[in-house]
Amino acid sequence: MGTLRGAGVQVDAGRVGRVAVAVAVVAVAVTAVVLAVAGNQKNADITALRDHGVPVEATVADCLGLMGGSGSNLAGFECTVRYTVDGRTYHEGLPGNAPAVVGTTERGITVASDPALFSTPSVLASEHASWRVYAVPAALVVLLLLATGAILAVRRRRGPPRPALDDRVTLSHERT
Repeated sequence: MGTLRGAGVQVDAGRVGRVAVAVAVVAVAVTAVVLAVAGNQKNADITALRDHGVPVEATVADCLGLMGGSGSNLAGFECTVRYTVDGRTYHEGLPGNAPAVVGTTERGITVASDPALFSTPSVLASEHASWRVYAVPAALVVLLLLATGAILAVRRRRGPPRPALDDRVTLSHERT
């Protein structure tokens, strides 16, 4: 207990601990779900490009150098391409970090049902849908289950929760 301009402050360490554990459990659960959804989307994109990909000619529209951590060395390039599908023009990132000359043509692959999904044949050849995108989310779920089991085991060992300080004071006044 501490004072702040004469006012006392009481902190229930047990409650603070329970809230911190609950926040950590929710954070791990949300992270697992987000990673699983992202992995599933990545696999779906690769599969769509492989199964339903159509070739397009893409023109390099822009290419910027990316600076390294200290700002003194080049870390790679970020290039965008422009291509047309069904009369509509799309601007998407060029996969990889190699430089490309603005105005040159690159071979690309897109999906007619989702033309914003773009890759190059060389990048797509190195990509494969994989169960491995679910390894980290699965490990987080296992961690979550183990932590939940440990929390429940500790609670069982301790027995029922004790009444808060205010409840004990009220109970002692009721007896008199």
